[in-house]
Amino acid sequence: MAITVVENLQDLVEIEAGVRTSKLALAEDGARVVMFAFDTGAELTEHTAPGPILVQGLAGRLAFSAEDETVEIVPGRLLHLPARTPHAVRALEPSKMMLTIIRQH
Repeated sequence: MAITVVENLQDLVEIEAGVRTSKLALAEDGARVVMFAFDTGAELTEHTAPGPILVQGLAGRLAFSAEDETVEIVPGRLLHLPARTPHAVRALEPSKMMLTIIRQH
């Protein structure tokens, strides 16, 4: 079958007190999708991704920082970042986000 379906993405991760959790939701040709849940103050310290990324806010508010710029990720907001750009994420309140890493061939 050519179609891969993942049901109830937001239910794959739960917000847990004081921490960040994540779960791989999809790993298929061309993309990986990872679901994240953050409690207030939890973070992903600065890192890079091997390909371009898309970050979509699903719940709460997150501060996304890259190259001396910080934007809020909120539900309905989509962010794109080029490959290998250093970035970090910090939860401003209990939050969930979806990360898509685009694989370059």
